[in-house]
Amino acid sequence: MALYQLFSPQPDIQIGIWRMEEDETQLMAALPEQIAGQVKRFTAPHRRIEWLSVRVLLQHLLSGQSPDIQYAPSGAPILADGSFAVSISHTKGYACVMLAPAGLRIGIDIEQWGERVRKVASRFMRDDELASPYQESSIASLLLHWSAKEAIYKCMEIQEEVDFKEHLRIFPFEVKEEGTFQAQEYRSPRQHPYTVSYRLHPDFVLTWTLHS
Repeated sequence: MALYQLFSPQPDIQIGIWRMEEDETQLMAALPEQIAGQVKRFTAPHRRIEWLSVRVLLQHLLSGQSPDIQYAPSGAPILADGSFAVSISHTKGYACVMLAPAGLRIGIDIEQWGERVRKVASRFMRDDELASPYQESSIASLLLHWSAKEAIYKCMEIQEEVDFKEHLRIFPFEVKEEGTFQAQEYRSPRQHPYTVSYRLHPDFVLTWTLHS
């Protein structure tokens, strides 16, 4: 099976990355019948592969257990048995899952490398945000800004509309292969600050964050 990477950024947090190489039949064979059967509601083949890959990865992280994934009113995924907090993301060729103790709010995001982010940067980059260069290009910084805002949005778990440009700010930071940077949301009365962790990979950028 195509477990690409598994790591614990801190003792009670697990992050797994899955390279989506298997076909639908192989993935279904790795899951309990009642879970594998749910994929039939998706008509697009790539959506079925994503859905199945996430659940096989979750099963791997939970040492063979296969709890059902449900969804809160905000759209955030939750485990039916309440055993852990969970966050999910996928991009071309990869899926990722983050697990943390129940009760924490968490968010993870994975984004494929690509030039397209330049064309949409005006939709999510604020005037007080800085796309600093990395290896003579702003692509990594732009992708990290977008990905971090996706992770923060998931972590917020609110039903109200969030404007990534107006309500979420990434403070300036130096882009490295991995590290952390600071952010803040302005959508809620608390205007909660966030520390976002990240890793750069030749195929993708990965960001994650949490708060209690």
